[in-house]
Amino acid sequence: MRRIYFLVPTLDLTRTLVDELLLARVEERHIHLIAKDEQQMDDLPTASVLQRTDLIPALEKGLTIGGATGAIAGLVAVTVPPAGLVLGGGAVLGITLAGAGVGAWAASMIGAGAPNSQLRRFEQAIDQGQILMMVDVPKRRVEEIEELIRSHHPEVRIRGTEPTIPAFP
Repeated sequence: MRRIYFLVPTLDLTRTLVDELLLARVEERHIHLIAKDEQQMDDLPTASVLQRTDLIPALEKGLTIGGATGAIAGLVAVTVPPAGLVLGGGAVLGITLAGAGVGAWAASMIGAGAPNSQLRRFEQAIDQGQILMMVDVPKRRVEEIEELIRSHHPEVRIRGTEPTIPAFP
């Protein structure tokens, strides 16, 4: 999946684009909108916490760092066991999994409070009243969707494509 970013100047045009994307068989769950005034967008697919924050990248980093730290701690515990305690390979696995869990949990708490770093470049446009539309489509449909938008709405600015997105947000 690829994420395409569009800046749309008005709410009415946003509604039109959402309808056109739905007719082009883009599922509503793959359309995410961010605007300065979210109250007016009650019937449109607004972005969730997964799109608005750095939760997913933080979770991935925490899982990796915590797992690596747990693996090292497990190997140290097996190599140099505490007095009177015999540890086996299961201890390494258990400590690795515990480290990964703690790392993922701690990092996700931090990431949930941090704005999505990919969206920083759009903050000024959103503050000026434009609406950011993020559309997740398979790689093979990126050009098709971009051409659909260009041909019908030249006033919409296509602001790039994110190379990969996580499968679950």
